[in-house]
Amino acid sequence: MVLSNSSWRLPHPSFFLVGIPGLEESQHWIALPLSVLYVLALVGNVTVLFIIWTEPSLHQPMYLFLAMLATIDLVLASSTTPKTLAVLLVHGHDIGYTICLIQMFFIHAFSSMESGVLVAMALDRYVAICHPLHHSTILHPEVIGCIGVAVLVRGLLLLTPFPILLRRLIFCEATIIGHAYCEHMAVVKLACSDTTVNRAYGLAVALLVVGLDVLAIAVSYVLIFQAVLKVPGNKARLKAFSTCGSHVFVILIFYVPGMFSFLTHRFGHHVPHHIHVLLATLYLLVPPALNPLVYGVKTQQIRQRVLRIFYIKP
Repeated sequence: MVLSNSSWRLPHPSFFLVGIPGLEESQHWIALPLSVLYVLALVGNVTVLFIIWTEPSLHQPMYLFLAMLATIDLVLASSTTPKTLAVLLVHGHDIGYTICLIQMFFIHAFSSMESGVLVAMALDRYVAICHPLHHSTILHPEVIGCIGVAVLVRGLLLLTPFPILLRRLIFCEATIIGHAYCEHMAVVKLACSDTTVNRAYGLAVALLVVGLDVLAIAVSYVLIFQAVLKVPGNKARLKAFSTCGSHVFVILIFYVPGMFSFLTHRFGHHVPHHIHVLLATLYLLVPPALNPLVYGVKTQQIRQRVLRIFYIKP
């Protein structure tokens, strides 16, 4: 949208999502692996939720937290991928301003919630390994429910100001978002009014959420490793470490790409833009696709239940 005025503030402006800048000719090929990942995310997380819901023996802290993670992953993947695929496959580039803000809110709010659930899962591993006799009394259903509510409320309270602050901005002639979805900083960069508050609040939320959560996870695992190293026998130590292996992998695939995307937006001026957009797109799709596979392979109860579901007697 190009206007003669130097700036504009319309009730319902719209934006144009480029997709993967610089790779327009091959975007339909990029859509193929994204589609596969999205299907894996849907099937995997729905399967995990179904198994945990229908198996009473899995109504334990670790699996309840895993159910929360699967629910959040479904929302994260579904909040961006359908529109991204529409942009890449059928040139559905236009997105309304309100829809853009809603999408942005869901992306960042549920990313915050996923980070909170990973902290809760680290706490569960700490209690299970360091205080195994008191695990069921410390993390009883009421405590798990309170943790879930706290994670939800934190995400809503911290991220609700994002769309509110964006509505205060005045946008200049450019309405083209060089991205595959409505990411907060990508929209902020289009404004020609002062964005200091938006940038400062975005940075503060990122540092608060990621900084505190990573610190809490790190402290939990330091205490876990100290406890495991005191366990006599290599076999017992390996067993204790293996119970944390899947969670550590999930933490890495969530935080590492996320931190790269965050730092690139603010400081990575020399990173090719198409690389940044590709990684940012995969960041919201790879963890939801891989998490069910990781936990399905590493968790015997879930693996056996999946095999029973798909086992057909001759």
